[in-house]
Amino acid sequence: MHIDLKGKTAIVTGSTRGIGYAIAAGLAGAGATVVITGRKQADVDAALSKLRDAVPGAQLRGVAADLGNAEGFAVLQKAEPVADILVNNLGIFKLQPFEEIPDAEWTRFFEINIMSGVRASRAYLPGMRQKNWGRIVFISSESGVNIPADMIHYGFTKTGNLAISRGLAKSVAGTGITVNAVLPGPTLSEGVQDLVAPGEGYDAALREANAFVKEHRGTSLIQRVATPEEVANMVVYVCSPQASATTGAALRVDGGVVDVII
Repeated sequence: MHIDLKGKTAIVTGSTRGIGYAIAAGLAGAGATVVITGRKQADVDAALSKLRDAVPGAQLRGVAADLGNAEGFAVLQKAEPVADILVNNLGIFKLQPFEEIPDAEWTRFFEINIMSGVRASRAYLPGMRQKNWGRIVFISSESGVNIPADMIHYGFTKTGNLAISRGLAKSVAGTGITVNAVLPGPTLSEGVQDLVAPGEGYDAALREANAFVKEHRGTSLIQRVATPEEVANMVVYVCSPQASATTGAALRVDGGVVDVII
């Protein structure tokens, strides 16, 4: 299967590193013009430089904006008013006992993990309707199905991603626009590396993360963490013309952690 996204503009939120960067690299490799986003200009510039080296000839742009609030999103929309492909990847996570999560933290998670995708989808959907073609992907998580006891606020937002993506898919029924959610399982992004083995390097983080999966995610069928690129492969396919009959779906890249048949 050859995925050709030439002529398509793709915006990937939260894409200076981790899963978002891997998705941006995958879409660029398929020929899309990719817009990298991040809060800090230095991070955006570094990601663009890295991606140009990884995908020679890639068509890339970057926007520095805090998409966790409406003001920051207005910056993105002014710079990039149109998108054919939108990947709502921006998200945060934090291990925290329920009793210790204050109201402000619930609001912060809601604004970043849910409202960033709501605002982006609301802004770019009209242009997709005009073309009768578009791809919107929400990066949810297996934690949206298996709510983790040690970060309930994160799981809550990832369940919200599933609800929004399914409802939005229904709202564009019969068009050339598809809306889906992708659910990664434990994935060795830079954020996870910093959590499990801060400052100890990739190999140490990989050992710690794989040990965590075996101990705390016993239903995993691959018995290891995934790589960001493995998640990105699913996203790139979902964004492709070949995925035209896949919409309203919750697509798991969780290594089999969620113990259900469908």
